[in-house]
Amino acid sequence: MQTLRSKQQQWMPIVFLLPAVILFAVYVIFPIAQSIWLSFFEWDGLGEKTFVGLANYEELFTDYQFWIALKNNIYWLVFFMLAPPLGLAVALFLNQKILGIRLVKSLFFFPFVISQVVVGLVFSWFYDPSYGIFNNVLGFFGVEPVAVLSDEDWVTFGIIVAGLWPQVAYCMILYLTGLNNLSPDQIEAARLDGAYGWRMLWYVILPQLRPATFIAVVVTVIGALRSFDLVATMTSGGPFGSSTVLAYFMYEQSIFNYRAGYGAAIATVLFLIMDVYIAYFLWRMLKSEKA
Repeated sequence: MQTLRSKQQQWMPIVFLLPAVILFAVYVIFPIAQSIWLSFFEWDGLGEKTFVGLANYEELFTDYQFWIALKNNIYWLVFFMLAPPLGLAVALFLNQKILGIRLVKSLFFFPFVISQVVVGLVFSWFYDPSYGIFNNVLGFFGVEPVAVLSDEDWVTFGIIVAGLWPQVAYCMILYLTGLNNLSPDQIEAARLDGAYGWRMLWYVILPQLRPATFIAVVVTVIGALRSFDLVATMTSGGPFGSSTVLAYFMYEQSIFNYRAGYGAAIATVLFLIMDVYIAYFLWRMLKSEKA
């Protein structure tokens, strides 16, 4: 009887996990494998597929537009890393028990809950050279209007700023959750030892916020690499393809140019880049936990 019960205990986790594993395999693993397989074909999305081997990848790495998209994704990745420290700073500011602080928190979180399309439209109006607030402020200081979304040198950075607005709000919520779960015993002990201000933050609070920091960094990296909505809404990759990113370049090739195989090759490269970053952060987290 006890042997039967122990066998049931061994199989029960598998039984409960099996539906989730099946769904994950069908809706995540299989589409990824299918997309990688499709990247070896030339296909317009309608007719017969033609196997071309690595031809799509050979063309991709000699495509000037691909390198522009990759460079813009690197810009997104670098500047999006501002979101976790900015989110932490806002969370520390809002982690107070004063009248009306909940309303202030909801206002700071508001950018994350609205659609990315709405964020894109708001910032398109914000940057408008004729009536946008951005250029009105520049005009107040005697600076000539700047058409941010029409300037090849500034358009990518303008869109990144728009993306940072909701991303900082998301990181803020993660850190607020972490701050609410801090160990009061450790904080009290640090105060008795004379730790205040920056010393308290660096040696006591930040080590306890490592799980929140890990999630914030991983989500921010993924958000930077899969940036699509704001580019599609604000510029459609323009002007002259200068603001395109890998996700939008993939969409453009697959939908507008009827090159599903080429688009799958772009998606595969983007997927591999994401895997490298996520594996690196997982390795760092496991290494720090072991230490």
